[in-house]
Amino acid sequence: MEFTAKQIADLLGGSIEGNADAKVCSFSKIEGSAPGAIAFLYDDHYLQHLYTTAASVVVLNSDFKVEGPVAPTLIRVENARVCAAQLLAIYEQAMNQPRKGVHPTAVVESSAQVADDAYVGPHAYVGESVKVGNGAQIYANVVLEARAEVGEGSTLYPNVTVYHDCKVGKRVILHAGCVIGADGFGFVPKDGAYEKIPQIGNVVIQDDVEIGANACVDRSMMGSTIVRSGVKLDNLVQIAHNCDIGQNTVMSAQVGVAGSTKVGEWCMFGGQVGVAGHIQVADRTQCGAQAGIAGNVRKPGQTIIGSPAFDARSFARCSAAFKNLPQIWADVNELKKNANTSEANGSEEK
Repeated sequence: MEFTAKQIADLLGGSIEGNADAKVCSFSKIEGSAPGAIAFLYDDHYLQHLYTTAASVVVLNSDFKVEGPVAPTLIRVENARVCAAQLLAIYEQAMNQPRKGVHPTAVVESSAQVADDAYVGPHAYVGESVKVGNGAQIYANVVLEARAEVGEGSTLYPNVTVYHDCKVGKRVILHAGCVIGADGFGFVPKDGAYEKIPQIGNVVIQDDVEIGANACVDRSMMGSTIVRSGVKLDNLVQIAHNCDIGQNTVMSAQVGVAGSTKVGEWCMFGGQVGVAGHIQVADRTQCGAQAGIAGNVRKPGQTIIGSPAFDARSFARCSAAFKNLPQIWADVNELKKNANTSEANGSEEK
């Protein structure tokens, strides 16, 4: 596919500086571009590459100041990052058209309902009374156990497993190896051993959710573990049984949320954040990487970090003090030594 700078600018609602007829047929990073490529500049840390890039077109934020000659045609937009996502989505749709039909090696139980325009790939299994919606894409080796549901337009990449009775909404993306509905971690000590507590609930994944590779959302003991609309979970995220993850919350890699915890809307968790069980986290809470949330976060909109996590500004001050602890400790010992010497001298004078 080939497009002119003018066509792209019209699509993005941007303004052109340079040759409106410049043509592009590929995407690239601004620091490693080639002729015929379109690049994006939305972080001023990369601004220096604008003057050396070989890209034919660069989409950049409208407030960036150009202080020297540039070779590519520039398209100025309000938010170049958003525009990059928009163009990449169009490209992906064009290059990866939805498939239809059931592969000959797939196993689809007679009671399952698979929409005519859905796709079921090689060696996939669609169990008893499973429902697969319009346009859903079920890739190779996916397992959908009894009474599971997959909504229209959803994509389940290879080796995804959806356990029995779990529900996946519309336009959901589950990446390779993702497991929805494995048993929650429930055991009770008895007679010198652990007795398993049956997990008879399910998982409900609402619409427009994306869950990364090898992430796990456990089924509830009773009721439902819920991942609400718009949530984005990175690779290797663990959501335990009976949790409720609020709309549009995002979690980076290796976040772990213990059981029966309720996370609010529009929260942002950095990598390796750990959240204790049976607590609540308020809306729009931002958690720095490796934060340990041990108790309720009641005030919305806080930024917290550390373990146990607390206000980020206070944490920064504490960190600064911590780095100086060896010197502080040496100073304290010196003061104690001087004080002891003064006391000793005072006693001798008496």
